[in-house]
Amino acid sequence: MSKNGRVLVAMSGGIDSTVTAMLLHEAGYEVVGITMKTWDYANSGGSKKETGCCSLDSINDARQVAVDMGFHHFIIDIREEFGDYVIDNFVDEYLAGRTPNPCVLCNTHIKWNALLKRADALDCEFIATGHYAQIANENGRFFIRRSADRQKDQSYVLWGLSQDALRRSRFPLGGMTKPEVRQIAFDAGYTALSKKAESYEICFVPDNDYRGFLKRKVAGLEEQVKDGLFVNAAGEVLGRHQGYPFFTIGQRKGLGIAFGEPMFVTEIIPEENTVVLGPVTGLVRNGMQVYQLNMQKYAGFSGEMELAAKIRYKSEPALSRVRLNDNGTAAVEFQANVSGVAPGQSAVFYEGDDVVGGGIIFGKLDKGA
Repeated sequence: MSKNGRVLVAMSGGIDSTVTAMLLHEAGYEVVGITMKTWDYANSGGSKKETGCCSLDSINDARQVAVDMGFHHFIIDIREEFGDYVIDNFVDEYLAGRTPNPCVLCNTHIKWNALLKRADALDCEFIATGHYAQIANENGRFFIRRSADRQKDQSYVLWGLSQDALRRSRFPLGGMTKPEVRQIAFDAGYTALSKKAESYEICFVPDNDYRGFLKRKVAGLEEQVKDGLFVNAAGEVLGRHQGYPFFTIGQRKGLGIAFGEPMFVTEIIPEENTVVLGPVTGLVRNGMQVYQLNMQKYAGFSGEMELAAKIRYKSEPALSRVRLNDNGTAAVEFQANVSGVAPGQSAVFYEGDDVVGGGIIFGKLDKGA
């Protein structure tokens, strides 16, 4: 029996999950490795060779690490549950004129559920991943805390985790920097792995062509949405486009139309197949509405709090007044206007380095909301 318990480690074959398994093994945990097959890109019709966590090479890399360290390793196929939830939501959100964040959805509803389910079956008390984030516990509440490596911090994509998921999770890399992790891998003899390039694409769209993905997934989509209108904020027609799902808030390039000044997508109106264009000032918002809330740090959070709201993975949090409404939504008023608020993206609320909670952006902040 190990001194720290039995832990199920999600292993992608990359450097982060490898070092995670290594650190837990050295710390006295009984490690069990698991690799999840989430997507078969070869069947998607994309132009790029399958890479990342779902590729055969990555699965083999993960298995080799388990062999080297002497612990059990399993491969599970969750393509069906992943596709039904994450990919269907991805398509539905774009068809609704919103910009989804599939990594958040996958973490919240697929990966952690799959890990906890298999952990129970394998008598593992804990699960662990290579995320750059920390878990804190105060006043009986578990919550995410930002990583020591600010450049790699992944707290933004973990706001949806439940109390049970957080209680049983371990993030060994949360207090480390990426260079430190690479050095550990190098010192352990994983020279090639320590230099392995990282992938930032959506796992099921590794060629980064989400428009092509939508066209392949939705039969007849191009015909259904062709001949849409570009308009300005006053409703004046500026030109035509080939379908609202192929645009995102803040987009400037690829509009297919030239103007005398830089123009950006400021709003998408799916029911009219209309895309609103405007100058960069048209992207500025004084607030937003958020739903599907998950509050981590405080039980029974109600009323108003002064928090920092982050609206994109790489954006800086903006000081805000966050008010929970009786209908389970939150009205967020920015202290200083913020640019590029996109419905469908996550809004994550911070108190210092701590994640208080988060939700999905669904609209502008109306006066009196």
